[in-house]
Amino acid sequence: MAKERPLILITNDDGVLAKGINELIGCLRDLGDLVVFAPDGPRSGMASAITSLIPIKYTLLKKEEGLTIYSCTGTPVDCVKLAINEILDRKPDLLVSGINHGGNMAICVNYSGTMGAAAEGCIFDVPSMGVSLLDHAADADFTESCRLGRMLARRVLKEGLPHGVYLNLNVPKTDHVLGLKVCRQADGRWIKEFKRSEDAGGKPVFWLTGEFKSYQPILPDNDMLALDNGYASLVPCKVDITDYDFMSTLNTWID
Repeated sequence: MAKERPLILITNDDGVLAKGINELIGCLRDLGDLVVFAPDGPRSGMASAITSLIPIKYTLLKKEEGLTIYSCTGTPVDCVKLAINEILDRKPDLLVSGINHGGNMAICVNYSGTMGAAAEGCIFDVPSMGVSLLDHAADADFTESCRLGRMLARRVLKEGLPHGVYLNLNVPKTDHVLGLKVCRQADGRWIKEFKRSEDAGGKPVFWLTGEFKSYQPILPDNDMLALDNGYASLVPCKVDITDYDFMSTLNTWID
């Protein structure tokens, strides 16, 4: 009997019609049977948001040999939950979220709908990864992102990932990535986050902006430094955010 082809679930937070997700479909097409289940429009910054107060719906957009595409009215995490719980006939062998238009390095991993979807796949014990390109342009060149994303997807399909671990791949905006570095998440935060303006009635309105400020000391193996120097960064992330080292100290507080 022929071996069953891997089942790959694809989603994103830029919407099912974004160039990034369609480039991803193209570069993963021969690795297995693809099911795309993505939002019907942009859902950036959704992190792990779920829809709880209104029903969500999905629409079949395309079905052919080895490729099925759905759009969904919900968030990226809604897409993962609905696909795994209601649509797929078996657990995926791999979940890939992206390719995102814009980076998800450093603290952005906590805000990103792209990475929220990858984390959700990990919660379902599906080997999961997010892929992002540091270019917000609608016509961005995803050549290097596809090359590295495909390479990583093939390795994850072969090797799997530890329970509770998912991967965050970021690719710089360049014609030639110098290499791929395994990194830690840069330690810092966003400052000057809002630009103030006024609406037609003279009332204040605020646009999200800002700049990233690193905490000191800056460790040499962080993802932002790698990206600034022309390398792609690969950060292993964990669903379990418990600080085990601090648990013993906390116990002294209550003893």
